[in-house]
Amino acid sequence: MPNNTYIGAIDQGTTTTRFLVFNDKGRLITSHQLDYEQIYPKPGWIEHDPYELLDTAIRCADEGCRKLGMMGRTLSHIKAIGITNQRETTIVWDRNTGEPLYNAIVWGDQRTSRMVEKLRRKQEKQGLDVQAISGLPIHNYFSAVKLRWMIKHVAKVKEAVKNKRAMFGTVDSWLIWNLTGGIQGGIHVTDVTNASRTLFMNLETCQWDERLLEFFGIPDHVLPKIVSSSDIYGEVKWGPLEGVAIAGCLGDQQAAFVGQQCFQKGEAKNTYGTGAFMVLNVGEKPVKSHNGLLSTVGYRFGDKPAMYALEGSIAVAGAAVNWMKNNLGVISSSDEINELARQVDDTGGVVFVPAFSGLFAPYWRNDSRGTLVGMTQYTNKCHIARATLESVCFSTQAIFTAMKEDSGVPLKVLKTDGGMSNSDILMQIQADILGIPVERPKMRETTALGVCFAAGCAVGIWKGVDDLIHLKYSAMDLDVFDPQSTEEERLYRLSLWDAALERSYNWTHVVAGEEDEDYDDDSH
Repeated sequence: MPNNTYIGAIDQGTTTTRFLVFNDKGRLITSHQLDYEQIYPKPGWIEHDPYELLDTAIRCADEGCRKLGMMGRTLSHIKAIGITNQRETTIVWDRNTGEPLYNAIVWGDQRTSRMVEKLRRKQEKQGLDVQAISGLPIHNYFSAVKLRWMIKHVAKVKEAVKNKRAMFGTVDSWLIWNLTGGIQGGIHVTDVTNASRTLFMNLETCQWDERLLEFFGIPDHVLPKIVSSSDIYGEVKWGPLEGVAIAGCLGDQQAAFVGQQCFQKGEAKNTYGTGAFMVLNVGEKPVKSHNGLLSTVGYRFGDKPAMYALEGSIAVAGAAVNWMKNNLGVISSSDEINELARQVDDTGGVVFVPAFSGLFAPYWRNDSRGTLVGMTQYTNKCHIARATLESVCFSTQAIFTAMKEDSGVPLKVLKTDGGMSNSDILMQIQADILGIPVERPKMRETTALGVCFAAGCAVGIWKGVDDLIHLKYSAMDLDVFDPQSTEEERLYRLSLWDAALERSYNWTHVVAGEEDEDYDDDSH
Protein backbone atom coordinates (compact mmCIF):
# COMPACT_ATOMS: atom_id res chain seq x y z
CA MET A 1 0.00 0.00 0.00
CA PRO A 2 1.25 3.56 -0.63
CA ASN A 3 2.47 5.74 2.19
CA ASN A 4 -0.59 8.01 1.94
CA THR A 5 -2.80 5.29 3.44
CA TYR A 6 -3.86 6.31 6.95
CA ILE A 7 -5.64 4.81 9.92
CA GLY A 8 -7.10 6.89 12.74
CA ALA A 9 -7.53 6.05 16.42
CA ILE A 10 -9.77 7.51 19.09
CA ASP A 11 -7.97 6.86 22.37
CA GLN A 12 -10.41 7.61 25.17
CA GLY A 13 -8.42 7.26 28.40
CA THR A 14 -9.12 7.91 32.07
CA THR A 15 -8.08 11.57 32.05
CA THR A 16 -7.69 12.55 28.38
CA THR A 17 -9.18 11.90 24.96
CA ARG A 18 -6.97 11.81 21.88
CA PHE A 19 -7.24 11.30 18.15
CA LEU A 20 -4.13 10.02 16.38
CA VAL A 21 -3.38 9.22 12.74
CA PHE A 22 -0.81 6.62 11.62
CA ASN A 23 0.35 5.56 8.18
CA ASP A 24 0.64 1.99 6.94
CA LYS A 25 4.23 1.78 8.24
CA GLY A 26 3.14 2.41 11.82
CA ARG A 27 4.44 5.99 11.87
CA LEU A 28 2.53 8.65 13.76
CA ILE A 29 1.46 11.46 11.40
CA THR A 30 -0.51 13.79 13.67
CA SER A 31 -2.58 13.87 16.84
CA HIS A 32 -4.74 16.05 19.07
CA GLN A 33 -5.53 15.74 22.78
CA LEU A 34 -8.07 17.20 25.20
CA ASP A 35 -8.43 16.79 28.96
CA TYR A 36 -11.82 16.39 30.59
CA GLU A 37 -13.25 16.74 34.06
CA GLN A 38 -12.75 14.18 36.80
CA ILE A 39 -15.85 14.15 39.00
CA TYR A 40 -15.51 13.15 42.68
CA PRO A 41 -19.00 13.42 44.23
CA LYS A 42 -18.02 11.68 47.48
CA PRO A 43 -14.90 10.05 48.95
CA GLY A 44 -14.07 6.96 46.92
CA TRP A 45 -16.42 7.90 44.08
CA ILE A 46 -15.09 8.69 40.58
CA GLU A 47 -17.33 9.67 37.66
CA HIS A 48 -17.16 11.09 34.14
CA ASP A 49 -19.80 12.92 32.14
CA PRO A 50 -20.66 10.62 29.18
CA TYR A 51 -21.51 13.63 27.01
CA GLU A 52 -18.06 15.08 27.68
CA LEU A 53 -16.42 11.78 26.73
CA LEU A 54 -18.27 11.87 23.41
CA ASP A 55 -17.72 15.59 22.88
CA THR A 56 -13.97 15.41 23.42
CA ALA A 57 -13.73 12.42 21.07
CA ILE A 58 -15.55 14.36 18.33
CA ARG A 59 -13.54 17.54 18.88
CA CYS A 60 -10.24 15.67 18.88
CA ALA A 61 -11.15 13.88 15.65
CA ASP A 62 -12.20 17.16 14.03
CA GLU A 63 -8.97 18.89 15.04
CA GLY A 64 -6.83 15.89 14.08
CA CYS A 65 -8.41 15.88 10.63
CA ARG A 66 -7.86 19.65 10.34
CA LYS A 67 -4.17 19.20 11.19
CA LEU A 68 -3.89 16.41 8.62
CA GLY A 69 -5.40 18.69 5.99
CA MET A 70 -2.99 21.50 6.89
CA MET A 71 -0.14 19.07 6.25
CA GLY A 72 -1.40 18.65 2.70
CA ARG A 73 -2.77 15.16 3.36
CA THR A 74 -6.13 14.06 1.97
CA LEU A 75 -8.81 12.96 4.45
CA SER A 76 -10.11 10.40 1.98
CA HIS A 77 -6.89 8.47 2.56
CA ILE A 78 -8.07 7.63 6.10
CA LYS A 79 -9.28 4.10 5.38
CA ALA A 80 -10.55 3.18 8.85
CA ILE A 81 -10.56 4.22 12.47
CA GLY A 82 -10.27 2.20 15.65
CA ILE A 83 -11.44 2.94 19.17
CA THR A 84 -9.49 2.16 22.33
CA ASN A 85 -10.85 3.03 25.73
CA GLN A 86 -10.57 2.99 29.49
CA ARG A 87 -12.03 -0.36 30.45
CA GLU A 88 -14.64 -1.33 33.09
CA THR A 89 -15.99 2.23 33.21
CA THR A 90 -19.75 1.80 33.01
CA ILE A 91 -22.42 3.82 31.20
CA VAL A 92 -26.19 3.32 30.91
CA TRP A 93 -28.27 5.30 28.42
CA ASP A 94 -31.80 5.41 27.02
CA ARG A 95 -32.15 3.66 23.66
CA ASN A 96 -35.04 5.97 22.63
CA THR A 97 -33.57 9.35 23.54
CA GLY A 98 -29.82 8.63 23.68
CA GLU A 99 -29.69 10.34 27.08
CA PRO A 100 -27.16 9.01 29.62
CA LEU A 101 -29.16 7.98 32.68
CA TYR A 102 -26.30 8.59 35.11
CA ASN A 103 -22.68 9.69 34.98
CA ALA A 104 -20.16 7.07 33.88
CA ILE A 105 -18.86 5.20 36.94
CA VAL A 106 -15.09 4.94 36.48
CA TRP A 107 -13.10 1.72 36.85
CA GLY A 108 -11.36 2.85 40.07
CA ASP A 109 -14.60 3.83 41.85
CA GLN A 110 -15.05 2.30 45.34
CA ARG A 111 -18.76 2.87 46.08
CA THR A 112 -19.68 -0.80 45.60
CA SER A 113 -17.49 -2.16 48.43
CA ARG A 114 -20.41 -3.38 50.54
CA MET A 115 -22.18 -4.83 47.55
CA VAL A 116 -19.04 -6.74 46.61
CA GLU A 117 -18.82 -8.33 50.06
CA LYS A 118 -22.47 -9.37 49.92
CA LEU A 119 -22.06 -10.79 46.42
CA ARG A 120 -19.07 -12.81 47.60
CA ARG A 121 -21.18 -14.30 50.37
CA LYS A 122 -23.95 -15.01 47.89
CA GLN A 123 -21.44 -16.76 45.64
CA GLU A 124 -20.32 -19.03 48.48
CA LYS A 125 -23.92 -19.79 49.42
CA GLN A 126 -24.85 -20.75 45.86
CA GLY A 127 -21.62 -22.64 45.14
CA LEU A 128 -21.02 -20.62 41.97
CA ASP A 129 -17.39 -19.84 41.03
CA VAL A 130 -17.64 -16.54 39.17
CA GLN A 131 -13.90 -16.38 38.52
CA ALA A 132 -13.81 -19.90 37.04
CA ILE A 133 -16.36 -18.77 34.43
CA SER A 134 -15.29 -15.17 33.76
CA GLY A 135 -11.59 -15.19 34.68
CA LEU A 136 -12.27 -12.34 37.14
CA PRO A 137 -12.94 -12.15 40.88
CA ILE A 138 -15.96 -10.27 42.22
CA HIS A 139 -14.49 -6.82 42.82
CA ASN A 140 -15.30 -3.09 42.64
CA TYR A 141 -13.05 -2.86 39.59
CA PHE A 142 -15.37 -4.59 37.14
CA SER A 143 -18.50 -3.40 35.35
CA ALA A 144 -21.05 -5.87 36.77
CA VAL A 145 -21.17 -4.37 40.25
CA LYS A 146 -21.25 -0.81 38.87
CA LEU A 147 -24.24 -1.66 36.69
CA ARG A 148 -25.93 -3.46 39.58
CA TRP A 149 -25.37 -0.39 41.78
CA MET A 150 -27.01 1.87 39.17
CA ILE A 151 -30.05 -0.41 38.89
CA LYS A 152 -30.37 -0.47 42.68
CA HIS A 153 -29.75 3.20 43.46
CA VAL A 154 -30.61 5.29 40.34
CA ALA A 155 -34.34 5.55 39.69
CA LYS A 156 -33.92 6.46 36.00
CA VAL A 157 -31.79 3.40 35.38
CA LYS A 158 -34.10 1.08 37.31
CA GLU A 159 -37.12 2.31 35.34
CA ALA A 160 -35.35 2.12 31.97
CA VAL A 161 -34.26 -1.46 32.64
CA LYS A 162 -37.81 -2.39 33.64
CA ASN A 163 -39.19 -0.84 30.43
CA LYS A 164 -36.44 -2.37 28.23
CA ARG A 165 -35.13 1.05 27.25
CA ALA A 166 -31.75 0.79 28.99
CA MET A 167 -28.53 0.21 27.06
CA PHE A 168 -25.42 -0.79 28.97
CA GLY A 169 -21.91 -0.41 27.71
CA THR A 170 -18.33 0.37 28.51
CA VAL A 171 -16.92 3.50 26.89
CA ASP A 172 -16.26 1.76 23.55
CA SER A 173 -19.95 0.86 23.21
CA TRP A 174 -21.07 4.41 24.03
CA LEU A 175 -18.74 5.93 21.43
CA ILE A 176 -19.47 3.41 18.67
CA TRP A 177 -23.23 3.67 19.18
CA ASN A 178 -23.17 7.45 18.93
CA LEU A 179 -20.68 7.67 16.05
CA THR A 180 -22.66 5.16 13.97
CA GLY A 181 -25.92 7.07 14.31
CA GLY A 182 -27.15 6.91 17.90
CA ILE A 183 -30.95 6.87 18.03
CA GLN A 184 -30.92 6.91 14.21
CA GLY A 185 -29.65 3.34 14.01
CA GLY A 186 -26.44 3.26 16.05
CA ILE A 187 -24.64 -0.06 16.39
CA HIS A 188 -24.65 -1.48 19.96
CA VAL A 189 -21.53 -3.63 20.21
CA THR A 190 -18.51 -4.23 22.41
CA ASP A 191 -15.37 -6.06 21.46
CA VAL A 192 -14.32 -9.26 23.18
CA THR A 193 -11.54 -7.60 25.20
CA ASN A 194 -13.90 -5.08 26.77
CA ALA A 195 -16.58 -7.74 27.27
CA SER A 196 -14.03 -9.86 29.14
CA ARG A 197 -13.81 -7.10 31.80
CA THR A 198 -17.49 -6.99 32.73
CA LEU A 199 -17.89 -10.19 34.84
CA PHE A 200 -20.69 -11.19 32.43
CA MET A 201 -18.67 -13.02 29.74
CA ASN A 202 -17.75 -16.70 29.66
CA LEU A 203 -14.00 -16.60 29.06
CA GLU A 204 -13.90 -19.82 27.05
CA THR A 205 -16.91 -19.23 24.77
CA CYS A 206 -16.44 -15.43 24.53
CA GLN A 207 -20.22 -15.01 24.89
CA TRP A 208 -22.45 -13.61 27.62
CA ASP A 209 -23.06 -16.30 30.24
CA GLU A 210 -26.62 -16.85 31.49
CA ARG A 211 -25.42 -18.04 34.91
CA LEU A 212 -23.46 -14.85 35.48
CA LEU A 213 -26.30 -12.61 34.31
CA GLU A 214 -28.71 -14.39 36.64
CA PHE A 215 -26.26 -14.16 39.53
CA PHE A 216 -25.83 -10.39 39.13
CA GLY A 217 -29.51 -9.81 38.31
CA ILE A 218 -28.88 -8.32 34.86
CA PRO A 219 -31.33 -8.85 31.95
CA ASP A 220 -29.65 -9.67 28.64
CA HIS A 221 -31.64 -7.04 26.69
CA VAL A 222 -29.41 -4.26 28.07
CA LEU A 223 -26.22 -5.82 26.72
CA PRO A 224 -24.32 -5.03 23.51
CA LYS A 225 -23.37 -7.72 21.00
CA ILE A 226 -19.86 -9.14 21.52
CA VAL A 227 -17.73 -8.75 18.38
CA SER A 228 -14.14 -9.31 17.27
CA SER A 229 -11.45 -6.74 18.03
CA SER A 230 -10.80 -6.40 14.29
CA ASP A 231 -13.90 -6.16 12.11
CA ILE A 232 -16.01 -3.53 10.35
CA TYR A 233 -18.75 -2.56 12.82
CA GLY A 234 -20.25 0.35 10.91
CA GLU A 235 -19.44 3.77 9.46
CA VAL A 236 -19.10 7.20 11.02
CA LYS A 237 -22.30 9.06 10.17
CA TRP A 238 -21.20 12.70 10.29
CA GLY A 239 -18.28 15.13 10.49
CA PRO A 240 -14.98 15.00 8.59
CA LEU A 241 -14.80 11.23 9.10
CA GLU A 242 -18.26 10.60 7.64
CA GLY A 243 -18.29 7.31 5.73
CA VAL A 244 -15.06 6.02 7.31
CA ALA A 245 -15.34 2.49 8.69
CA ILE A 246 -15.04 1.91 12.42
CA ALA A 247 -13.08 -1.32 12.13
CA GLY A 248 -11.11 -1.90 15.32
CA CYS A 249 -11.87 -1.90 19.02
CA LEU A 250 -9.66 -2.88 21.96
CA GLY A 251 -9.63 -2.05 25.64
CA ASP A 252 -6.68 0.26 26.23
CA GLN A 253 -4.38 -2.29 27.86
CA GLN A 254 -5.04 -4.89 25.19
CA ALA A 255 -4.46 -2.21 22.56
CA ALA A 256 -1.03 -1.49 24.02
CA PHE A 257 -0.44 -5.26 24.14
CA VAL A 258 -1.11 -5.43 20.38
CA GLY A 259 0.82 -2.22 19.70
CA GLN A 260 3.85 -3.68 21.48
CA GLN A 261 3.51 -6.74 19.22
CA CYS A 262 3.11 -9.22 22.08
CA PHE A 263 1.87 -11.84 19.63
CA GLN A 264 3.97 -14.73 20.91
CA LYS A 265 3.26 -16.77 24.02
CA GLY A 266 5.44 -15.50 26.89
CA GLU A 267 5.71 -11.89 25.69
CA ALA A 268 4.62 -9.22 28.18
CA LYS A 269 4.16 -5.45 28.37
CA ASN A 270 3.47 -2.99 31.18
CA THR A 271 1.64 0.29 30.61
CA TYR A 272 2.30 3.06 33.13
CA GLY A 273 -0.64 5.45 33.02
CA THR A 274 -3.15 6.59 35.63
CA GLY A 275 -2.88 3.00 36.81
CA ALA A 276 -0.37 0.42 35.62
CA PHE A 277 -1.28 -2.73 33.75
CA MET A 278 0.95 -5.67 32.95
CA VAL A 279 -0.28 -8.18 30.34
CA LEU A 280 1.30 -11.55 29.41
CA ASN A 281 0.44 -13.58 26.30
CA VAL A 282 -0.53 -17.15 27.33
CA GLY A 283 -1.71 -18.42 23.94
CA GLU A 284 -5.02 -19.73 22.58
CA LYS A 285 -6.30 -21.18 25.87
CA PRO A 286 -7.01 -19.19 29.02
CA VAL A 287 -4.76 -19.82 32.03
CA LYS A 288 -6.34 -19.78 35.47
CA SER A 289 -4.36 -17.74 37.94
CA HIS A 290 -3.54 -19.10 41.39
CA ASN A 291 -1.63 -15.97 42.37
CA GLY A 292 -4.10 -13.11 42.24
CA LEU A 293 -3.95 -12.28 38.52
CA LEU A 294 -6.79 -11.85 36.04
CA SER A 295 -7.47 -14.19 33.13
CA THR A 296 -8.62 -12.13 30.18
CA VAL A 297 -8.77 -11.93 26.39
CA GLY A 298 -5.70 -10.34 24.82
CA TYR A 299 -7.25 -9.81 21.37
CA ARG A 300 -9.25 -11.52 18.65
CA PHE A 301 -8.76 -10.62 14.99
CA GLY A 302 -11.63 -11.48 12.65
CA ASP A 303 -12.71 -15.11 12.89
CA LYS A 304 -9.34 -16.27 14.21
CA PRO A 305 -9.19 -17.85 17.68
CA ALA A 306 -9.00 -15.48 20.61
CA MET A 307 -5.57 -15.01 22.14
CA TYR A 308 -5.61 -15.01 25.93
CA ALA A 309 -3.57 -13.20 28.55
CA LEU A 310 -2.84 -12.97 32.23
CA GLU A 311 -3.08 -9.45 33.58
CA GLY A 312 -2.04 -7.69 36.72
CA SER A 313 -3.78 -4.36 37.36
CA ILE A 314 -2.35 -1.63 39.62
CA ALA A 315 -4.95 0.95 40.60
CA VAL A 316 -2.57 3.84 41.24
CA ALA A 317 0.54 4.73 39.21
CA GLY A 318 0.47 8.14 37.53
CA ALA A 319 -2.44 8.94 39.84
CA ALA A 320 0.06 9.01 42.72
CA VAL A 321 2.07 11.67 40.91
CA ASN A 322 -1.09 13.69 40.33
CA TRP A 323 -1.89 13.37 44.04
CA MET A 324 1.55 14.74 44.90
CA LYS A 325 0.87 17.68 42.57
CA ASN A 326 -2.82 18.44 43.08
CA ASN A 327 -3.44 17.41 46.70
CA LEU A 328 -0.10 18.03 48.43
CA GLY A 329 1.39 20.70 46.20
CA VAL A 330 4.84 19.08 46.55
CA ILE A 331 5.39 19.47 42.80
CA SER A 332 3.96 21.96 40.32
CA SER A 333 4.11 19.66 37.28
CA SER A 334 4.22 15.90 36.81
CA ASP A 335 7.71 16.01 35.29
CA GLU A 336 9.08 17.70 38.40
CA ILE A 337 8.86 14.47 40.38
CA ASN A 338 11.68 13.03 38.28
CA GLU A 339 13.93 16.01 39.01
CA LEU A 340 13.32 15.65 42.73
CA ALA A 341 13.90 11.89 42.69
CA ARG A 342 17.26 12.34 40.91
CA GLN A 343 18.58 14.50 43.74
CA VAL A 344 18.84 11.52 46.13
CA ASP A 345 20.41 8.08 45.69
CA ASP A 346 17.65 6.29 47.59
CA THR A 347 14.50 6.97 49.59
CA GLY A 348 16.26 7.20 52.93
CA GLY A 349 14.15 4.27 54.15
CA VAL A 350 10.82 5.84 53.16
CA VAL A 351 8.23 3.57 51.52
CA PHE A 352 4.95 4.79 50.01
CA VAL A 353 2.01 2.43 49.40
CA PRO A 354 -0.45 4.50 47.31
CA ALA A 355 -3.51 2.35 48.03
CA PHE A 356 -6.02 5.16 47.50
CA SER A 357 -8.50 2.72 45.92
CA GLY A 358 -7.37 -0.32 47.89
CA LEU A 359 -4.87 -2.67 46.30
CA PHE A 360 -5.58 -4.48 43.04
CA ALA A 361 -3.50 -7.41 41.71
CA PRO A 362 -2.05 -9.56 43.08
CA TYR A 363 -3.27 -8.54 46.58
CA TRP A 364 -6.97 -7.61 46.05
CA ARG A 365 -7.25 -5.82 49.39
CA ASN A 366 -10.20 -3.43 49.64
CA ASP A 367 -9.13 -2.69 53.22
CA SER A 368 -5.72 -1.30 52.23
CA ARG A 369 -5.21 2.48 52.33
CA GLY A 370 -2.48 4.86 51.30
CA THR A 371 0.45 4.55 53.69
CA LEU A 372 3.72 6.48 53.97
CA VAL A 373 6.18 4.88 56.39
CA GLY A 374 9.83 5.11 57.40
CA MET A 375 10.06 8.90 57.73
CA THR A 376 12.60 10.57 60.02
CA GLN A 377 13.76 14.15 60.47
CA TYR A 378 16.18 13.41 57.64
CA THR A 379 13.30 12.85 55.19
CA ASN A 380 12.62 15.53 52.60
CA LYS A 381 10.42 15.87 49.54
CA CYS A 382 13.07 14.31 47.32
CA HIS A 383 12.88 11.06 49.29
CA ILE A 384 9.09 11.07 49.08
CA ALA A 385 9.24 11.76 45.33
CA ARG A 386 11.58 8.82 44.80
CA ALA A 387 9.41 6.60 47.03
CA THR A 388 6.41 7.50 44.85
CA LEU A 389 8.21 6.27 41.74
CA GLU A 390 9.44 3.17 43.55
CA SER A 391 5.90 2.30 44.65
CA VAL A 392 4.89 1.75 41.03
CA CYS A 393 7.94 -0.44 40.43
CA PHE A 394 7.37 -2.55 43.55
CA SER A 395 3.74 -3.10 42.53
CA THR A 396 4.89 -4.19 39.08
CA GLN A 397 7.43 -6.57 40.60
CA ALA A 398 4.68 -8.33 42.61
CA ILE A 399 2.72 -8.91 39.41
CA PHE A 400 5.86 -9.99 37.55
CA THR A 401 6.52 -12.68 40.16
CA ALA A 402 2.89 -13.87 40.08
CA MET A 403 3.02 -14.15 36.28
CA LYS A 404 6.12 -16.32 36.37
CA GLU A 405 4.47 -18.65 38.89
CA ASP A 406 1.16 -18.89 36.99
CA SER A 407 2.58 -19.25 33.49
CA GLY A 408 5.73 -21.24 34.19
CA VAL A 409 7.45 -18.94 31.70
CA PRO A 410 10.56 -17.06 32.92
CA LEU A 411 10.10 -13.50 31.64
CA LYS A 412 13.41 -12.23 30.32
CA VAL A 413 12.45 -8.68 29.34
CA LEU A 414 9.62 -6.25 30.05
CA LYS A 415 8.21 -4.02 27.29
CA THR A 416 6.91 -0.70 28.59
CA ASP A 417 4.78 2.22 27.45
CA GLY A 418 2.43 4.86 28.83
CA GLY A 419 3.01 8.40 30.04
CA MET A 420 5.07 7.51 33.11
CA SER A 421 7.47 5.47 30.98
CA ASN A 422 8.86 8.77 29.69
CA SER A 423 10.77 8.93 32.97
CA ASP A 424 14.28 7.49 32.59
CA ILE A 425 14.70 7.27 36.34
CA LEU A 426 11.46 5.29 36.71
CA MET A 427 12.55 2.86 33.99
CA GLN A 428 15.95 2.39 35.65
CA ILE A 429 14.37 1.80 39.07
CA GLN A 430 12.05 -0.73 37.44
CA ALA A 431 14.95 -2.64 35.86
CA ASP A 432 16.79 -2.65 39.20
CA ILE A 433 13.78 -3.97 41.13
CA LEU A 434 12.90 -6.64 38.53
CA GLY A 435 16.49 -7.68 37.87
CA ILE A 436 15.86 -7.89 34.09
CA PRO A 437 16.14 -5.44 31.17
CA VAL A 438 13.29 -3.00 30.56
CA GLU A 439 12.58 -1.96 26.95
CA ARG A 440 10.88 1.31 26.03
CA PRO A 441 9.94 2.19 22.45
CA LYS A 442 10.96 5.60 21.23
CA MET A 443 7.49 5.98 19.69
CA ARG A 444 5.32 5.49 22.78
CA GLU A 445 1.81 5.80 21.37
CA THR A 446 1.46 2.03 21.42
CA THR A 447 -2.14 2.02 22.68
CA ALA A 448 -3.41 3.97 19.67
CA LEU A 449 -1.07 2.08 17.36
CA GLY A 450 -2.48 -1.25 18.56
CA VAL A 451 -6.07 -0.37 17.69
CA CYS A 452 -4.86 1.03 14.35
CA PHE A 453 -3.31 -2.37 13.69
CA ALA A 454 -6.69 -3.98 14.45
CA ALA A 455 -8.62 -1.56 12.22
CA GLY A 456 -6.05 -1.78 9.42
CA CYS A 457 -6.24 -5.57 9.37
CA ALA A 458 -10.04 -5.42 9.15
CA VAL A 459 -9.98 -3.27 5.99
CA GLY A 460 -7.07 -5.11 4.32
CA ILE A 461 -4.20 -2.69 4.87
CA TRP A 462 -2.46 -5.61 6.56
CA LYS A 463 -3.44 -9.27 6.18
CA GLY A 464 -3.03 -10.14 9.83
CA VAL A 465 -0.62 -10.65 12.69
CA ASP A 466 2.13 -12.04 10.42
CA ASP A 467 2.19 -8.78 8.44
CA LEU A 468 2.37 -6.81 11.69
CA ILE A 469 5.27 -8.91 12.99
CA HIS A 470 7.16 -8.31 9.75
CA LEU A 471 6.53 -4.57 9.95
CA LYS A 472 9.10 -4.18 12.74
CA TYR A 473 7.89 -0.59 12.62
CA SER A 474 11.13 1.36 12.55
CA ALA A 475 9.50 4.22 14.42
CA MET A 476 9.72 2.05 17.52
CA ASP A 477 13.46 1.80 18.07
CA LEU A 478 14.08 0.91 21.68
CA ASP A 479 15.64 2.44 24.76
CA VAL A 480 16.94 -0.41 26.94
CA PHE A 481 17.50 -0.09 30.70
CA ASP A 482 19.64 -2.85 32.19
CA PRO A 483 19.59 -3.59 35.94
CA GLN A 484 22.43 -1.93 37.88
CA SER A 485 21.72 -2.95 41.49
CA THR A 486 22.98 -6.11 43.18
CA GLU A 487 20.69 -8.98 44.13
CA GLU A 488 21.30 -8.18 47.81
CA GLU A 489 20.19 -4.58 47.32
CA ARG A 490 17.12 -5.68 45.38
CA LEU A 491 15.99 -8.14 48.04
CA TYR A 492 16.50 -5.58 50.82
CA ARG A 493 14.32 -3.03 49.04
CA LEU A 494 11.63 -5.67 48.48
CA SER A 495 11.65 -6.50 52.19
CA LEU A 496 10.94 -2.84 53.02
CA TRP A 497 8.02 -2.84 50.57
CA ASP A 498 6.56 -6.02 52.11
CA ALA A 499 6.76 -4.47 55.59
CA ALA A 500 5.01 -1.31 54.39
CA LEU A 501 2.27 -3.36 52.74
CA GLU A 502 1.46 -5.02 56.06
CA ARG A 503 1.00 -1.61 57.64
CA SER A 504 -1.47 -0.57 54.90
CA TYR A 505 -3.94 -3.38 55.65
CA ASN A 506 -7.03 -3.64 57.86
CA TRP A 507 -8.21 -0.06 57.75
CA THR A 508 -11.85 0.23 58.74
CA HIS A 509 -13.37 2.15 55.89
CA VAL A 510 -16.94 3.10 55.09
CA VAL A 511 -17.46 4.44 51.59
CA ALA A 512 -19.55 7.58 51.95
CA GLY A 513 -22.97 7.53 50.40
CA GLU A 514 -23.65 3.83 50.03
CA GLU A 515 -26.76 2.88 51.90
CA ASP A 516 -26.29 0.30 54.63
CA GLU A 517 -28.98 -2.07 53.50
CA ASP A 518 -29.06 -5.71 52.55
CA TYR A 519 -28.33 -6.61 48.97
CA ASP A 520 -31.35 -8.48 47.62
CA ASP A 521 -29.80 -11.80 46.68
CA ASP A 522 -32.95 -13.01 44.96
CA SER A 523 -33.69 -9.96 42.82
CA HIS A 524 -33.09 -10.51 39.13
